[in-house]
Amino acid sequence: MLYWALLFLIVALVAGVLGFGGIAAASAGIAQIIFFVFLVLFVATILVRLLRGRAP
Repeated sequence: MLYWALLFLIVALVAGVLGFGGIAAASAGIAQIIFFVFLVLFVATILVRLLRGRAP
């Protein structure tokens, strides 16, 4: 998922440099949403691992 966020960020940067403002804004928005979803899932996974402890 982090891969997709970075990919959309790169697309946004390239589109911004080339002057495609609409595509750059849309790609940056998508990258931001995917990144925040990644963060939420990452924190949830860490919390579950901490609460469950180690496997026997």
